[in-house]
Amino acid sequence: MNFTIFGRQKLIAAAFGLMVMCISVSDIDAQTKRKKKPTKRPVPVSTVVQPQTEPLIISRAEDFPDTGSTIVQPMAIERLAEPAGTADTSAQSYEDLLNRIKSLEALKKNDYDTKQKRLMLNLDILTRAESRAETLRKQLFDMIEKENTYKAKLDQIDTDIRPEAIERSVAFAGTLRPEELRGMRKKSLDSEKTNLQMLVTEIQRIRSSLDQNVQKADILVDKLRAKLEKEIDDALVEEPKDN
Repeated sequence: MNFTIFGRQKLIAAAFGLMVMCISVSDIDAQTKRKKKPTKRPVPVSTVVQPQTEPLIISRAEDFPDTGSTIVQPMAIERLAEPAGTADTSAQSYEDLLNRIKSLEALKKNDYDTKQKRLMLNLDILTRAESRAETLRKQLFDMIEKENTYKAKLDQIDTDIRPEAIERSVAFAGTLRPEELRGMRKKSLDSEKTNLQMLVTEIQRIRSSLDQNVQKADILVDKLRAKLEKEIDDALVEEPKDN
């Protein structure tokens, strides 16, 4: 009986020891598998180097001790806050620029209108100057015609005042005093001749003045026409185009 109890105890102890050995072998096998698990190697990544305007400081590997692989965390870049009045200032500058452009366009348009008014005024002046020149020329022609008419009368008086002409004119009068009649005829012709000569002299004076005025008027018309034509050409070149 004692032998049987002792035998059971030995059997239990042997079974327990076998169990412990199995567990130990399993742990060792698991550790060995974990140690043999392959590690992933990092794949090199090609980096495109951007051109820089500042010189690069290249460090050599031997300048720094190998402290192990260290992961460099990217530094947070602090963005500078814009001043409070920047947006308002930009908007104000833009508005000022627009207002300035509008002012220049309005000034250009007003300048164009002013030029158009000046052109119309110069055209009216040229028309009046041409009309004045034509009027003076017509008066000059009238004076020339009158001068020629009075000169023709003077020539006729010079013919009628001759003694034989006076004698012929008195012969048909049938008077008893022919000498007195001849004297009166000659006196009348002399008076008419004197008046005609005075008229011709005055006409010649007026004609000379009119001739000078016509020349001046023609010169003024030529100047005004040349100036107006130049201004018209300039206005056509500077004429604004509507968008």
